[in-house]
Amino acid sequence: MHYSAVQSCEGAMTSFLIIDDHPLFREALGNAVRLALPEARIFEAMSIEDALHILTAEQGEGIDLALLDLLLPDTTGFSGFLRLREAYPRLPVAIVSSEEDQRVVREALELGAAGYLPKSMSKRELAQSIEGVLNGSVSVPKDFVAAPQRRRAEASKALEVKLRELTPQQLRVLDLLRRGYPNRQIAQELQLAESTVKAHITEILRKLGLFSRNKAIIEIGKMDLPDPKARPYARADRGRPQ
Repeated sequence: MHYSAVQSCEGAMTSFLIIDDHPLFREALGNAVRLALPEARIFEAMSIEDALHILTAEQGEGIDLALLDLLLPDTTGFSGFLRLREAYPRLPVAIVSSEEDQRVVREALELGAAGYLPKSMSKRELAQSIEGVLNGSVSVPKDFVAAPQRRRAEASKALEVKLRELTPQQLRVLDLLRRGYPNRQIAQELQLAESTVKAHITEILRKLGLFSRNKAIIEIGKMDLPDPKARPYARADRGRPQ
């Protein structure tokens, strides 16, 4: 069990409890804390048992924020976090871990973690996140926030590639389809048989990896389609009405 305190000004100090079994990272995390709050008082524990002893001595109320590593000698998964929450439900606990799996981050937040700080953060990033948690923000990895946006961007890019596989006539059909035209009206606009339009739509959905015309309308609705006139007719379109 370790204890250190730094006080550079008068008055009550903000107190932290760092719970990590690696001395070098405890030191690094302590430096990040002091970068955020030079006057911070810092307690260090190597295990949950150590942490509970410190909290008992401080009556829990003396600690403003606990910074907890998930991988400790006397814990598995979130067991250490849950023990702290059970013993001191009002104590804010932020996870500081090398584990950055999205599911783990999500579970930590659902269990009530005050934040999730990856160990891969720089000292300045850790300091900013710690300060944010103290101010009431829930700090999470950048990738966790951006993941849905990134997935949408990747899906949109993949769809753009697939659109280039469509023939000029299929692009014309798709353009009218996304405007909400029924098959009969598409056939009239393009001077095609309705059965031909249906065949085109089936092939369009297959090439784009979509399962319904409604899904196609939603996914393609706001995208820019390639210009059919700018593309040479594909073999599948040759001999068909254009």
